[in-house]
Amino acid sequence: MIDSSDYKMLIWKEKLSGEFFMPAKNKILVTGGAGFIGSHLVDRLLEEGNNVTVFDNLSSGEIEFIQHHLENPDFTLIKGDLLDQEAIDIACKNIDFVCHVAANPDVKLGASDTRVHLDQNILATYNLLEAMRKNSIKEIAFTSTSTVYGEASVMPTPEDYGPLIPISLYGASKLACEALITSYSHTFDMQAWIFRFANIVGPRSTHGITVDFIRKLKKQSNVLEILGDGKQEKSYLHVSECVDAILFLIEKNEEKVNIFNIGSEDTISATEIGRAVIEEMGLSNVEFSYTGGSRGWKGDVPRMRLGIEKMKSLGWEPGYTSERSVRETARALLEKK
Repeated sequence: MIDSSDYKMLIWKEKLSGEFFMPAKNKILVTGGAGFIGSHLVDRLLEEGNNVTVFDNLSSGEIEFIQHHLENPDFTLIKGDLLDQEAIDIACKNIDFVCHVAANPDVKLGASDTRVHLDQNILATYNLLEAMRKNSIKEIAFTSTSTVYGEASVMPTPEDYGPLIPISLYGASKLACEALITSYSHTFDMQAWIFRFANIVGPRSTHGITVDFIRKLKKQSNVLEILGDGKQEKSYLHVSECVDAILFLIEKNEEKVNIFNIGSEDTISATEIGRAVIEEMGLSNVEFSYTGGSRGWKGDVPRMRLGIEKMKSLGWEPGYTSERSVRETARALLEKK
């Protein structure tokens, strides 16, 4: 692992010696590459022969997620913060393509900390775009979210749905990031791929309903508390399919700004997820306890299903149902522990 200050010295040495710091391959920077989705994306990018640099402050990412790459000569880990403009400016040197995955993903947190998504999502994205502009990097893929749609009246919700009225500060911050990226693309001749995700689940998940249910049931195996009324219905997609879709769509679309929904073709309710997790844990006689109300927390969207016809028209569609994705996630998390 290289600290951002150490990476600065390596860049300076490169300039002085005239040697190239990275080999002549696709040089890809992945922000948040030690996180849940980011680390799976890093795995695939390295498998496909790219040179990958991860820029992560490790606030929510885990070294163990990328431990197996640390000795790979095509892999570099820089411990740095996107709020440090100089650090990200330097990390962007010699980079061909940016995958911007870094964010604070805790939707609920915005209700108690109104600053966190401004700093860690919006300002962080601005700093990255500035670093790209200074280093003449022209391509960026951004992981956005279904929460930019708010409580959509059309379901499945297509990419051209509007107006976009997010109801969480997290959703608002992601929509602001999208706007920054599209405006930079048009102003500075960049190309962008913006991916609006359903709920992504799978191995290495660190938060979300499946993780939450497993933790609760490990503490008390006869009662499962479910936020809201348990009728919330949302789409879930396995992280392996999410990464497949990202890489497929980057190759297939050539517009200046490419916006895609990525999700499954069905939904599953909170109560159904509870039943699935209970079955995977081999438990029985578990009582459900509901906190009440139609949503789990302030900013929670009770119903979400993304329209994925645009993605399917290019030749990619998911193979997993939401339930299968949830069950595979539960199994992976239980095997790990």
